[in-house]
Amino acid sequence: MRKGHYIALGLVAVLLLAVSLGLWQFQQRTDPGAEEPPGGEIALPSTQGEFVLSALDEDQLAVLYFGYTYCPDICPLSLSVMRQAMSRLGPERAERIVPVLISVDPARDSLARLEQYVGFFGDDFLGVRGSEEQLNDVAKRYGVVWRKVSSGPADDDYTVDHTSSLFVVDREGEIRQRVLYSPTPQALTAALEMELAEQEGAGNDG
Repeated sequence: MRKGHYIALGLVAVLLLAVSLGLWQFQQRTDPGAEEPPGGEIALPSTQGEFVLSALDEDQLAVLYFGYTYCPDICPLSLSVMRQAMSRLGPERAERIVPVLISVDPARDSLARLEQYVGFFGDDFLGVRGSEEQLNDVAKRYGVVWRKVSSGPADDDYTVDHTSSLFVVDREGEIRQRVLYSPTPQALTAALEMELAEQEGAGNDG
C-alpha cells in the first residue's frame, strides 16, 4: 500500500510540473505568426487621460506590460520588477521611463479599478484599457497572445493566460527590447540602461 501511495504522489507531482511548465511556456510566447512584431502606435484611454505612444518625448521610453488586475501572481510581480528597475536607474533617468499596464481583461478592468491597482506601484504608473477589438489589434501588433480560462460557473469566473514579457518601446512604436518574465529586476534594468545610453549617445552625436 505504501509503495502504491508513493507512486501515486509521484504521478501527481509530475502532472503538476507538466501543467506549470505548460503555463510558463505559454506566458513566454508571442504570436507565432509574427517572429518580429511590428509594434506601432498605441492610443487608448488610460488612468491619466489618453495614452498616446507617439506623444512621448524623444528621450522617453515606455515599458509595456500586458496583464490584468485580477491576476494572482505574475502581474503584480512584473509591475514590482518595473518599479525596482526604475529605482535602480536613478531619479533623472527614471523620469524618462513611462511604465504602462495594458489590460487583457477589459470586461472587468475599468479605468477606476486600474487606477487603484497601478497606484500601489507608483504615481507614474499608467493603466490602459480599450475595447476587446482594440486589445486584439494592439496584442497582434506586439506579438502578445492571451486567452480566458474558465474557473467557475459564472461568466466572470475566469483567469487570463497571457504573454508575460515586458516591452521596451520608443515613441515611434519600435520594440527596442523584449524582456522575458523574471521575478528579479536585473534583466529589465540592463535593457533600460542600454537603451537610455544609446539615446544619450545619439543626442551627443547630434
